[in-house]
Amino acid sequence: MALASAATPASPVLHPASRSVGWLRSPGFDLLLVGGTAGLGIAAGLAVFVDAALFAPILLADLWLLGYHHVISTFTRTAFDSESFQRYRHLLIWLPFFVIGAVVAVGTGIGLWMIPTVYLYWQWWHYTRQSYGVAQLYRRKAGGAADGSWGLKSVIYGLPLVGILYRSEQASETFLGLSVRWIPMHPAVVIAVAVVVGAALLWWSTRQWMAWRGGQRIGMYQWYLLSHLVIFALGYLVLRNINHGWLVINVWHNAQYVMIVWLYNNNRFKSGVDPAHRFLSTLSQGRNVIPYLVVCLAISTVAYLSIGEILGTMSFAALPLALIAFQTVNFHHYIVDGIIWKVRRPAIRANLVAKSKAA
Repeated sequence: MALASAATPASPVLHPASRSVGWLRSPGFDLLLVGGTAGLGIAAGLAVFVDAALFAPILLADLWLLGYHHVISTFTRTAFDSESFQRYRHLLIWLPFFVIGAVVAVGTGIGLWMIPTVYLYWQWWHYTRQSYGVAQLYRRKAGGAADGSWGLKSVIYGLPLVGILYRSEQASETFLGLSVRWIPMHPAVVIAVAVVVGAALLWWSTRQWMAWRGGQRIGMYQWYLLSHLVIFALGYLVLRNINHGWLVINVWHNAQYVMIVWLYNNNRFKSGVDPAHRFLSTLSQGRNVIPYLVVCLAISTVAYLSIGEILGTMSFAALPLALIAFQTVNFHHYIVDGIIWKVRRPAIRANLVAKSKAA
């Protein structure tokens, strides 16, 4: 998910002027979105750090319960009702052919190593952009306008940038068991960027401290940014094993996405069941959270098991075809997310920042 917000003239203070805590929906929902998803990612990272043998079962649980579900959640925005399908039909019908053609061309023309390499860098950008969007939602909810200043962007993008540069300098031969290649990176470059980013983070932290000392409340906006920094630091800098670090961020990202999509759908139909969109509007009511999750999980399970069964019949080229198939799904998802989630669009902003129905 790539929630993006239109840039506006930089404000001199990053902290919103409002004293509101800035709940997107309710204390329970927001604490789960900010603290719960981060805690889940951290727990996954700590578990595999203590016992590397836990990586495979935790990865399986992440993919089945969150990852596949997270991809299918996108279709609740684009294909679960006729209005959305008509609006996004070009993304659902024609874009997949373009993506699979590009993936096949890259894999056969350059080499299969290029596909996981592209994924490695693209998912870093995708995860960071989603986090930027969520931070902007909390800033808007707290009463602050979208901030395009270098200060906020350095907080959101700075640490992930240091992280991917560090991973590039590490240059692991494999990522998730697949051969990858890295952009050459000298340690001095990583150190120089880290110093600049560290100074920016110190500046931002000082401004937040001064605002708090001046009587302004620390709201969900600040807590969210703190969770962002902790997750990316653990995933890219603290855990040396690239797979373990990726798992931390992937679990956090997937869980966060599932909750944001549900919030959008719930707000869209906060007035109740819409006869024109009965299926999605019924599932999106607050009382139907469990059925909503079960439906998404059932669809994702059937979809991915079907892909696996089809690939299983092609044992002569199972690994290359699996790589192409699953990364096509990922890349399509990244492109669609970059198009459908724009906070500057009134409908998106209204359904993510506006007051929610608590039921």
